Amino acid sequence: VQLVESGGGLVHPGGSLRLSCAASGFAISAYDIVWVRQAPGKGVEWVSTINAAGATVYEDSVQGRFTVSRDNAKNTLYLEMKTLKPEDSALYYCQRVLGAYRGPGTQVNVSS
Repeated sequence: VQLVESGGGLVHPGGSLRLSCAASGFAISAYDIVWVRQAPGKGVEWVSTINAAGATVYEDSVQGRFTVSRDNAKNTLYLEMKTLKPEDSALYYCQRVLGAYRGPGTQVNVSS
């Protein structure tokens, strides 16, 4: 089982980014996957979940700004982030709920 995030970077407040999470060793369509983030000096914060059925749920502060999706053919998940705020700056991870497999993360920095 392997997950690898990509797509992070530096963006101005109000900007957008799309993160990707490429999975291998299992089919993403069969498992619940979460996006979590961790800012420096803070704990891990849950951001969003997409379950095996494709249903999604979001943490209140990102609701309406972030959208999670997946491409089963590519075995890849995405986190579309819009109207980014400085408080969204963090290391973002995708994680398979069963077994808590997590990728190395991708850094998002929102700053003017």
